[in-house]
Order: sequence, then structure tokens, then C-alpha cells
Amino acid sequence: MPDDVPPPRRPLHPRLHTSLSHAGRAGTHVHGFVNPPVHRGSTVLYPSMADRRGAGAHRFEQKLIYGVMGTPTHWPLENVIAEIEGGTHCQIVSSGLAAVTTPLLAYLKAGDHLLMPDSVYGPTRSFCDGMLKRYGVETTYYDPCTDAAGLFPLFRPNTTVLFTESPGSHTFEVQDVPALAEVAHARGAKVLMDNTWGIHFFQPFSKGVDCSIQALTKYAGGHSDLLLGGITVNTEADWELVRGTALALGQFASPDDCWLALRGVRTMAVRLERQMASGIAVASWLRTRQEVAEVLHPALPGARGHELWQRDFSGACSLFGVVFQPQYSQAEVWAFAEALQLFGIGASWGGFESLALPTNGFVTRTAGTGHFGGQLLRLHIGLEAVEDLTADLEQAMAVLGAK
Repeated sequence: MPDDVPPPRRPLHPRLHTSLSHAGRAGTHVHGFVNPPVHRGSTVLYPSMADRRGAGAHRFEQKLIYGVMGTPTHWPLENVIAEIEGGTHCQIVSSGLAAVTTPLLAYLKAGDHLLMPDSVYGPTRSFCDGMLKRYGVETTYYDPCTDAAGLFPLFRPNTTVLFTESPGSHTFEVQDVPALAEVAHARGAKVLMDNTWGIHFFQPFSKGVDCSIQALTKYAGGHSDLLLGGITVNTEADWELVRGTALALGQFASPDDCWLALRGVRTMAVRLERQMASGIAVASWLRTRQEVAEVLHPALPGARGHELWQRDFSGACSLFGVVFQPQYSQAEVWAFAEALQLFGIGASWGGFESLALPTNGFVTRTAGTGHFGGQLLRLHIGLEAVEDLTADLEQAMAVLGAK
């Protein structure tokens, strides 16, 4: 190479903090505001019929056609989420549940058989037992801790989808996704995964997943004030199937919520780093309490699923479970939750605030799994000081056993 020719620039492979600061933006040397604007609208005007026809011929591309097809507010967020997940395309939809139901409808048809982990998110189970059943799709619930040998006999000639959720969002079973995906692909089935807990800590497409699902309501939003979902794929064929189904269903997310989520992801890595450390600290403290029989946090050494978590994940989020000693009743654990002052009683997670949710009596199991020997409580650790959270948990312990 001649001396006066500069060497080619190597493409950057930035770390997460850097990617989330720069992805989905016009660039650092572009005149204008740092953040893209909110684009609200339904009708899109064209200067000519030729221009209109040309745009309409590419409904899978990021082009302005009609509001429901996406806008310059949706596309940067879709690009950021696809990058976080290690995929090629992302479809933004109206909620985390819509991110589950849309690909299930895309990959399944009447007469098909679906394999679903017994630990799955409750609304996903309701969708399978309700709408999918009415549409002629049969669901078999399997033990989330099964290995490849245990999963293989459950496949039928008409099994077209294996669904995974790792860890389970209430009882935190970690699945051997690569091994299960290998079995599914050998049988010609697609692998879908609810990756909301893993966020970017679990890279689904390097583990055999075909379609990754995120409730962007959680950490992408980060402030408990929006509803949003993301469906990410890694091939053009999967993209056309998912995108086509979303358009056929009229799936659409508010541009305002997309803008809020795009703003939220800018600080997501910092929040995750803090909340992961705080979650592990609180979980470790709970392990020392005599009132607690077990802490369901895969990042803790010796916890259920820790070996698989250590192999497949690069980190952990701030959601985990607590199993109380068997002598404590449901009423006592409910009283414990009500005695907490810094933890709200509520569903969802991923926001700045800590939450506590007793789950006994609210989690359905039909495959004989999920036995822990005591009352269950799910905790989400927010951005409060760890010392304040443990002090709050300690003062609430006083109600256990009180008569």
C-alpha cells in the first residue's frame, strides 16, 4: 500500500454504554438537537403517484407510507433494540404482551402444536389456553428445567414452536436454551424466547433462538410510565413473517411512548449496572435471614440455575424471588408486603422504584412444577440505597409470626 494512502478504518465494536448513547441518533457531527423529534401522524403525503407507488412497494422497509407502518420516531428505537439483542430487525408493538402474542400468531396456525414452559408469564399462558386453543392450536406445558433428552419426547409431527422464558419471571428457573433449541431445530420447530429478564445479558441469536421478545415497558422505559414491546429477529425470512403479522394485526405503538423508550435506553446501561449490584446485595442479605428458606436469584452462587446463568449470561437484572420458611402463612407474607415502606405492591418491574409482590395463589402450574415448600415473594430492586432497602425489609420481618 502506498505511503500516502491512509489505512482503512476498522469498524468500531462499542460496548453497551457507548452503543446506547449513540445508536439511533443522526450522529455527533450533525447540526441539530441531540435527540430525534416525536413524529405523530397518520396520513403521509407524496408529491406524485410515482413516488407513492414506489414507497408502497416496500412495506417491510423503514419508509413513510402510513402512520401504522412506522415513523422516524419508531425506527431509531427499533434499530437500538435490534442492536442490543444482536439481531437484524426489530418490530415495535404496543405492549410486552403484544410482543408475545404477535410472533405466536405469526409462527402458528390451526392444527399446530406448541411447547410452552410451565413457568411462563401468566398472560402468555392465558393467551395459549384461550385464543390459541379457540383457533385450533394445542399447547403442552413442559418442565422449564428439563434437558434435551426430556424435551425430545414431547415433540410431535405438528410441533412448530418451542417457547422459552429464561429465567421464569416469577420463579426464576434458568433454561438450557442452546440445548433445547438444538432439539427444536432438529425437529423443524422455531424457537421463541421471552428475553425481558436477560435484556442484553443474554444474547439470544448466538444461543439458537429465532425470535426474541422484550417487554420494553421494563428497563428500556425505566420510569414505569409507558407500555411497549419489541420483537427482534435475525433473518429476512423471520422478519417478513413477524413484520407482516404485526401489520396485518394493526399493531402500533404510540410515537410518544417510543420517544420515551428511546430516551430511557440512553441511561439503561447505567441503571442496569446499579440495579444488578443492588439486587445481588439485597438477595445476599436475605440469604442470611432465618425467616427465609431460599432466595431465587440465578446470579447467586449455589442458587438454582446458577451454573447455566454463569455459562450463558453476562449479567443479571434486578428481579428475583424469595421463599419464606414453611411455617409462615400466606396471610403473614401478605402482611410482610404491606408493612414495607419503600417497596410498592405492584406488578411489572424494571423501573426506578422497588416493588414487592407475593405470588402464591397467583401463579398457575399444570405440569407439576414450581414446588418450593414455602410462600413466595417476588422483589424488584430499584435505585434506592441498598442500606435503606435492607432496613425496610428488616423492619417488615417483625410482622412474621405476630399474633
